[in-house]
Amino acid sequence: MEKVLTGAMRLLFIIAFGLLAIAVSEVFANAFGYTITLRGNYSAGRLLEFAIVCLVFVVTLLLRQIRNQLNRGSGRPS
Repeated sequence: MEKVLTGAMRLLFIIAFGLLAIAVSEVFANAFGYTITLRGNYSAGRLLEFAIVCLVFVVTLLLRQIRNQLNRGSGRPS
């Protein structure tokens, strides 16, 4: 289970930074009158919102992993 959570955390982190890169490049492309996303369905702000949602899940999974390690180390049941 630990490996699945770690893999999910890494995948969401990569997706979040990919969306961030697309959002920043979309802002620069829009400054010159172009668009990068498919048919302009998503604005740069919407892509940033998706990236933030992914990062919230990454932080949640990371805090859960830290809590499990602390409980395992202190001998208290989880």
